[in-house]
Amino acid sequence: MHRYRGILGWRALLLMMVVATTATASDGTGLNSTRVYELPSGSRPHDVASAPDGKVWYTGQRRGVLGILEPETGVVREVPLGSGSAPHGVIAGPDGAAWITDGGLNAIVRFDPASERVTLFPLPPAWPQANLNTAAFDSDGLLWFTGQNGIYGRLDPASGAMQVWDAPRGPGPYGIAATPSGEIYYASLAASHIARIDRNTGAATLIEPPRAGQGARRVWSDSVGRIWVAEWNSGFLSRFDPGGDSGNGRWSSWRLPGEAPRAYAVYVDERDIIWVSDFGANAVLSFDPQTETFASYPGSAPGAMVRQILGRAGEVWLPESGLDRLVRIRP
Repeated sequence: MHRYRGILGWRALLLMMVVATTATASDGTGLNSTRVYELPSGSRPHDVASAPDGKVWYTGQRRGVLGILEPETGVVREVPLGSGSAPHGVIAGPDGAAWITDGGLNAIVRFDPASERVTLFPLPPAWPQANLNTAAFDSDGLLWFTGQNGIYGRLDPASGAMQVWDAPRGPGPYGIAATPSGEIYYASLAASHIARIDRNTGAATLIEPPRAGQGARRVWSDSVGRIWVAEWNSGFLSRFDPGGDSGNGRWSSWRLPGEAPRAYAVYVDERDIIWVSDFGANAVLSFDPQTETFASYPGSAPGAMVRQILGRAGEVWLPESGLDRLVRIRP
């Protein structure tokens, strides 16, 4: 069951011109263009996504808004999502809309950029405080999502039908991602594993990483369906190959450089370069699997806290939740 917030007029939108600054960062091979965008104070941008029209969406978790950035001009609009909203994740759907996991509203939220309509898909009453986290679309156009309080679920955008399952080991489901073939994997931070979901039955098959208690936080797939995992507790970047040499799967791992790495977000770009944020170093790292080398991109200031990474061809976008900024890197 879903309900509408209606079409939002311009008076319901918060408009602001932001000051963008430019800088360069070295990856060891040359100079890379980096641009920093200031956001409204107190936004706490948690996740970011590239919109189909070239704009960039972000979730303003503290302000209960979906932010819309025009990268060339630096103009920001913020769309209020409703009383009590605390949005976490945002992704672009196959329909061109922004799809948001909102822990405050305990609902999946859809924002239509053409009509400015905000639509809520509340979770069933049996799961009143799921602590919704992130979402991903499978190859059939169904939206899969996680909740840290021990659930994962599926929404059919066409009918509004929603199903929710209790996670096999309780609290922890956090990051979630689809492979190029449309398969769905999620990571459990509290229970320290990843899982593959059977899209027909909804059953989750647990996949144990090689280090116990590693704190698998987010996952992403590369172009051939290998799953990359950011391990918060261990400070490792890991890769799970579902086929492996024997067909039973194979793990590989690389510890992030530095004394006390804390791997949070992970993203794989169109070149199969891996990006991972490190709270311990206040930096985002790129990792080349061919050379097995890291390159560092420091935060725009101390306390950046990049909790998610996403991008599009030629660009990587970082939400600096601790600084109320977005950062664009053009490698």
